[in-house]
Formats: sequence, C-alpha cells, structure tokens
Amino acid sequence: MKAASVVSFGSPPEFVEQPAPSIVGADNVLLDVLAVGLHPIVRAQADGTHYMSPQAVPFTPGIDGVGQDGDGVLYYFILFESKYRGAMAEQVVVNTRHIVPLPPDADPVAVAATMNPAMSAWLALRGRTQFRAGQDVLVLGATGNSGRMAVRIAALLGARKVIAAGRDSGRLAELPALGATDVVAIGDPELLGATAADVDVVLDYVWGTPTAAIMAAIAAHRRDPGHKLTWVEIGSAAGPHASLPSAALRSCHIDIVGSGRGALSTDTIVAGLADLAAPVAVGDLIVEAEARPLADVAQSWQDASRLTARIVLLPGRTTPNKAGART
Repeated sequence: MKAASVVSFGSPPEFVEQPAPSIVGADNVLLDVLAVGLHPIVRAQADGTHYMSPQAVPFTPGIDGVGQDGDGVLYYFILFESKYRGAMAEQVVVNTRHIVPLPPDADPVAVAATMNPAMSAWLALRGRTQFRAGQDVLVLGATGNSGRMAVRIAALLGARKVIAAGRDSGRLAELPALGATDVVAIGDPELLGATAADVDVVLDYVWGTPTAAIMAAIAAHRRDPGHKLTWVEIGSAAGPHASLPSAALRSCHIDIVGSGRGALSTDTIVAGLADLAAPVAVGDLIVEAEARPLADVAQSWQDASRLTARIVLLPGRTTPNKAGART
C-alpha cells in the first residue's frame, strides 16, 4: 500500500510503498483511510521536537483521521498509542476503543481538518478545568486555527465572555462572528490584563515571553485575588519556556495546568471526542480545509506553515464523500 514515511527528522516525509497492516487481536479494526489532517503536532513529531515524537525513523506520520470499515461505516480515529504506524497510509489498524462513529453523510475532509484543533479547547474546558456555563474565558493565540476554534467552542459551551487575543488584526476582526465578546492585540499586555482581569479560564496556545507579561498584567488588575483562575497551557507558539512572574503566582489564585496527551489518557480523550464529533459532523464547528492527494505529502509539508487553511491528505484507496472540496 501507499503511505507517507518520515525517514529523517526535520525533512518532509517521502511517499513510499510499504506492507499493508494486518489485524492483531479481537480489539482492533482495519480501516481504509479517507482523510488525514496535517496538523502542527504531526509536523512537530516528524521534526523530532515534540514530547510525543518517536525515538527512531522511519515511521508513518499522522495521529488521527477518518476511515471506513469493510461495511462502509465511517469513523473518526486516533492513533496516539501507535508510534510507528501513523494515519498517513491507505489503511490503518485501530483499537476499537479509539474510534468514534460518524454519520454516513459526514464530510471526511471537514472532520479530519476540524477534530484535532477542536479537541484542544474541548478537552481543556471539559477535562482539565471545572468550567461551567456563565464563566469568562480568555483565548491566547486566538488567530490560529486551534485558537479560532477555542473561541467558538467556549461560546458554544456557554461562556459569558470570550476574550480573544492574537497578533493578526485581520483574523482578530473575524472572531466576533465566532462568539468573541472582546478582541485585543496580544502585543498590548496592559490592555489585555485590564480587559481579562477577572476571567475564570485562560486557554493558552502561545506560552513563552507573551504569557509571562500577560499573566503579570492580569494579576495586577484582578479585582478579587482569591477568585480562582485556571491557566491551561495547550500550545507554545511563542516558545517552549516561560519565565513566570513569582509575584503574580503569590498575589492571586492561579492554577496552572497542562492539557495534552499524557495529561489526559487516551480513553478520556476518546470519551470526550464522542461528544465533540456530533457538532463537527453537522458543521457547527468547522476549520477551513484544503484537500490534497497523499502523493503530494512532501510539498504539502512545506506549504503547511504558510497556509491558514488546514491541509488534509487523501490516501486515495477509496473516495471520500466530498473529496477535493474546499471546506
């Protein structure tokens, strides 16, 4: 079968021929892969820079996708526990505990593009905080695909205020339509601190130097220092390390937690994704996507960092319901 293969850390994968997988154990299912998202985490794993990167090459990249079993049933699947057999192949073997059924008319391209960026905020709010409807949320890095989705999800789950902070002024201006009540440039920490002084949850896709400055500003403006603020570290677009202000941590109640594979078990993630799949499948949550054949994986890898659309690769063994559509 055809597949993508990372043969050298830091280089785009190659399009190769490799043996088809075989089912081992009654708890596994063989799926024909219809669509696979080229997510930032996938590129980071292939660079060898992610904490979940395989320790050796070669390996097949891809942590999730949409597949179809022998009866034609559609599933969203994740492969967090399969380090060397990833999703960017014509077929995959998946544990039956790690698949989520989809409606027969679901668009595989849209689902493959959306589930990964959507799950970060969904699982952070549902699994790593005690968020409840009526609370206020700040999204740091709201102009990226995951951050935009976090704005939409916070609003969908009933947040009273959703404050969106990012660098791209054009994309910031689009966020009120997704549910943002306030938009603030991330480069103005004092204004951001004043605007978000009393939020209950921060979903942080940025980290690094900006987080340190914004945390200090929020702490300085917080009206009730004893009111708990849960700061959820999800991404690190501005750098993997942040020199956090000790005064902020001592002067008010800030709980810092991480949300990702490891902080949440795979079974917990799948349980949450079963609820998330419904609004994604019907189009209530959607990421702009660009579908390409898996054979173009090397060029797509190079293009991914400059595109706002999420690239979705189509292995091509079978045809997705709406393959090739720009969603």
